[in-house]
Amino acid sequence: MFLTTGDVLLDGVEAAGRSLRLFARVLAELRHAPGKFGEIVRQIYFCGVASLPVVSVTAIFTGMVVAGQSGTELAHRGLPTNILGALVGGTISREMGPVLTAVVVAGLVGGGFASILGTMSVNEEIDALRVMSIPPERYLVMPRLVAMAIAMPLLVVYADLLGILGGAIVAKYQIGVTFHTYFDMMKYAGEVKDILFGVFKGLVFGVLLTIISCDQGLAARGGAEGVGRATMRAVVYSFLMILVANYLLFSLIYRPMM
Repeated sequence: MFLTTGDVLLDGVEAAGRSLRLFARVLAELRHAPGKFGEIVRQIYFCGVASLPVVSVTAIFTGMVVAGQSGTELAHRGLPTNILGALVGGTISREMGPVLTAVVVAGLVGGGFASILGTMSVNEEIDALRVMSIPPERYLVMPRLVAMAIAMPLLVVYADLLGILGGAIVAKYQIGVTFHTYFDMMKYAGEVKDILFGVFKGLVFGVLLTIISCDQGLAARGGAEGVGRATMRAVVYSFLMILVANYLLFSLIYRPMM
């Protein structure tokens, strides 16, 4: 079956409406978070600790690529390479760290959320919870949202540090910038608000990908094939919303001076 552009747009609008309603219901369930402490801790491990290997590799090599390309371009144009620390630090902390971490987590954890909840949905376990007057938003979605809201900012800080370290290695052994010069220039990477802005973006991205993934899982229908479609849509929609939200946040915080 081929989908037209209208079908895709309608599906996206419907998914956005469902996600907004789900987010509102989950916010109303946050008062029950202390009673789900054990589940929240388990989800923090799933969201954060289990993501560390992939996030580590992504962050280190991203920092290395940014430093390598920036240093090579500076040297090619005859500009001082000693500012490399400021360039890498600002790029990683404000943009590359939060965005790439969110993309990795969306594919790794968001897809997992969608597949788990999708399997429960097609097996009618979600309907069973509702029959027993147990809101799925409280039992399944709220712990995941709280866990992601805690884990994502920490992952962003971790990715920033590794990215800067990866950049330092390339700066020294490929570009010829000493560690002392590289890290000394980090003080020009930006203000504290820039670093906090990157961490805040990680929080926003984490909330977005969790709500989108859980919504797709809860809406899954049609057996194993439906679970596969829900997982694919969760990952794709999360990627798109991360990019859109990144631009919107940048536009709101860093408005050009007129």
